[in-house]
Amino acid sequence: MADEHQFIENGLQRSQIDEFFQEELGRAGYGGMDVAKTPMGTQIVLKAEKPGMVIGKGGENIRKVTTALEEKFNLEDPQIDVQEVDEPDLNARIVADRLANALERGWYFRKAGHTTLERIMDVGALGAEIVLSGKVTGARSRVEKFNAGYIKHNGEPAETIVDEGQGVAVMKLGTIGVTVKIIPPGAELPDDFRIHEDMDPEEIVPEAVEANEGVEELLEAEPEGVDDEPDAEEAEADVELEEEPELDEEVVEEVIEEEVAAEKADEDDADAEADDEDLEDLEEDVEAEAEELLEEMDGEAQGASADDEQGGDA
Repeated sequence: MADEHQFIENGLQRSQIDEFFQEELGRAGYGGMDVAKTPMGTQIVLKAEKPGMVIGKGGENIRKVTTALEEKFNLEDPQIDVQEVDEPDLNARIVADRLANALERGWYFRKAGHTTLERIMDVGALGAEIVLSGKVTGARSRVEKFNAGYIKHNGEPAETIVDEGQGVAVMKLGTIGVTVKIIPPGAELPDDFRIHEDMDPEEIVPEAVEANEGVEELLEAEPEGVDDEPDAEEAEADVELEEEPELDEEVVEEVIEEEVAAEKADEDDADAEADDEDLEDLEEDVEAEAEELLEEMDGEAQGASADDEQGGDA
């Protein structure tokens, strides 16, 4: 068998053994397992909240489980070691099973989620997250999340530090998936740092200190190839720039307003002069017409008097 197929076969067998223990030892608080193959056989380390229930009276239950492993999974001489979980509230598998059982017993999902989260944080966990997915309250599926503290979702810390466990709650409307993630207390995360005030940097990182001193000397030294005295042209340009006064915005605005007002006054004067010229032309025209009328009236009066005289002579 190729190496790739062997890895797949081992992973599949491990998952099947885990599901078998979950079904057989769920009431005992099954908290996970570790499988290692040795020259003497297959070593299996079980983690349980109640080791006595796993072993059984006189070892009856553990012998039954060992026989089932040999027959069902073809394991050679399986040796099972049962260990008690020190703090069940920090074991994600146990917490997920508890929460699933609480939902099956009729607990409201919000109360169950918040209560479980508080218990996890009270025992000193750095962070925790609970995810409920499925038909939580109605006929429509949705996802509800409860989180507190600090949690990692990807990268190597998510695989090596975060403890993750799943559980299933079988309800009348359907199943609800329960996922629990816990960062245990005292976990060293790659982004954590501490400041030691009493430590001497030269003792810890002497190379970094030496490199830093070289940089400081370069910064303090004067740059090479730069003339201290400026050229005559540059000096004159600097003098001209210094002599140029700075313009005040308010003064500039006042000057602009005065110029605009002067232009407007000039326009008004020009309009007034044009109106005066038009009025003078109109008066001259009226006077000329009046004179013509008077002359015509005088001519008609003289003609009438001449006709009267001729009639009298006759």
